[in-house]
Amino acid sequence: MTGGAALSSGLVLGGLGKSAQAVPPSKPLKGVPSTPLKIGVIAPLSGIAAYVGEGGWRATQIWADDCNAAGGILGRKIELHLEEETTAKEAVEKFRKLTMQAKCDVVVGVVFTSTTLALAPVAEELGQLFMSWDGTTQKGLDETMPNPKYVFRSCNNEAEAVQAAILTAELFPNTKRVAGINIDYSHGRCSWEAFTTALKYFLPKVELVVELWPKFDCVDFTPYIPAIRKEKPDFLQTSMSGQSIVIFLKQAVQTGLFKEMKFCAVTGGLTHEELKKEFTPEGLIMGYNSLYFKWTDTWPLLRDFVKKYYARFKGYPHNESDNAYFLLESYKMAVEKVYSITGAWPTKEQIARMLPNVEVECPSGYRSWSHDKRMLCNYFMGVSTHKNPYDFVTLDQVKVMSPAQLQTPYGMKFQDWVKGWSKV
Repeated sequence: MTGGAALSSGLVLGGLGKSAQAVPPSKPLKGVPSTPLKIGVIAPLSGIAAYVGEGGWRATQIWADDCNAAGGILGRKIELHLEEETTAKEAVEKFRKLTMQAKCDVVVGVVFTSTTLALAPVAEELGQLFMSWDGTTQKGLDETMPNPKYVFRSCNNEAEAVQAAILTAELFPNTKRVAGINIDYSHGRCSWEAFTTALKYFLPKVELVVELWPKFDCVDFTPYIPAIRKEKPDFLQTSMSGQSIVIFLKQAVQTGLFKEMKFCAVTGGLTHEELKKEFTPEGLIMGYNSLYFKWTDTWPLLRDFVKKYYARFKGYPHNESDNAYFLLESYKMAVEKVYSITGAWPTKEQIARMLPNVEVECPSGYRSWSHDKRMLCNYFMGVSTHKNPYDFVTLDQVKVMSPAQLQTPYGMKFQDWVKGWSKV
């Protein structure tokens, strides 16, 4: 993990790894600046979201190394400028610093919704391209920034909740009484609403018996377990991720909770290496969002990316890694496409207009942007198993679903979309 002292004043990284062996074009391209291309990164690298932020930051470094080794973007070497994501207020100051002082061409990163909501209007004000790894619940951003020009957002949080409802109905069709325990912040509220709305469509007779809302910094979930048991649910849902799901699983397993009911962790797989077999039972539904590191053996980019990631960091990538890779690769392709048309390095406005028209290969498959600047990606979910060579659980049954199946279409509200579903 990068030290806090280095992050407090900003960390500039150029010439990472293979980038020292960059192979530029035989001669500078006409209309392309000779200066490095500066990419600002805002990421949490300490605290409860460190595991999430590290995955995105590590993938950013791998991508930059590979890009520089291939000659950069149109011959421009990549230079990364890192700032730590802390509070939303501090993030705004760092975003302005990256834009106005460091003169970054684009800023990527961010995990928390509160940070994205704070940065979005500043990006529009400054005319700065801001591409968020995560940090968006669609309701919050749609209300505050419905038609952004420079802000590109993460995938709809409802999508993974819809997938969880589909798997619940498929695997446990006799579910009758459902409880939910979700962190009391925007993502938790959004996920529970979407999950229950979709589940009621597939299993209309299901009864929602209790919903519990621990605070964001909760580290003791034991008081909530009796409240769950009291209602005698046969199914429990949560959208906890990061260290929250790890702590909850440890405490729940100690009480034997999962011997009494089925369980779905909508985004539990985000912290997949932390889900140790000793406290994560088999048979749980686990959501991995946009990347499951073992989803196939036949996609070369996944195999190569996982190999590089493990060789460098002795770990495995998760969905934030794939999100980070996608943002940068789509940015690169948009720049190159505009240049092929104009013969000049594109403006930020030109890049923003081009981005919804590109599709790129990522470790998770092909990814693109919707016309309202949301990520479009595959989603991965399945059932936990101990049958693997690791000390953490992996998936036995893997279900891969597309954004066309799970994500609210452009121009529609989630509730209206669900109401319009036709029965198959």
